[in-house]
Amino acid sequence: MSDNGQQPLPTPRLKERYQREIVPAMMKEFGYQNSLQVPRLVKISVNIGLGEALQNSKAIEAATNDLAIMTGQKPVVTKARRSIAVYKLREGMPIGAMVTLRSNRMWDFLDRLINVVLPRQRDFQGISPDSFDGRGNYSLGLREQLVFPEIDYDKIDKVRGLELTIVTTAKTDEEARRLLALMDMPFKRS
Repeated sequence: MSDNGQQPLPTPRLKERYQREIVPAMMKEFGYQNSLQVPRLVKISVNIGLGEALQNSKAIEAATNDLAIMTGQKPVVTKARRSIAVYKLREGMPIGAMVTLRSNRMWDFLDRLINVVLPRQRDFQGISPDSFDGRGNYSLGLREQLVFPEIDYDKIDKVRGLELTIVTTAKTDEEARRLLALMDMPFKRS
């Protein structure tokens, strides 16, 4: 028991597997001298851009509710940095919502993403192994929030896409790709 009388939360399943299996495998494969050299996950950023928020003020509220249900964390509303007259956009107007997941929430979310969410996509063939940014971070776009089992189909007002960015400490894309592959990320076969 901890100081406040509550049971400590269990270690996420994927984090345990990372420590037990993936770290030794990566050390052997890449010749790391120390387990601290092995790339690890830093955070996962989930973002929904809302162009329709300019006409529909309820869109921000609906998107933040969906994001909160998907991630288990309260989203931050993102605002326009500058005005763009062509789009009738003024500085400070809400244009999206985002959540940054770290620690156990990040591990749980990634586990759910790999094992439940991605396989639920229509005509799923795997995700692109080429969406790395050159510094070991991976970006992924989903066309609809309905692939998350937590989202109730009857309660959504509109299908919205979202972007995920998985930030790692890997120095190269090859290391990051191997790290995610060892976590069973379903990459397409080339």
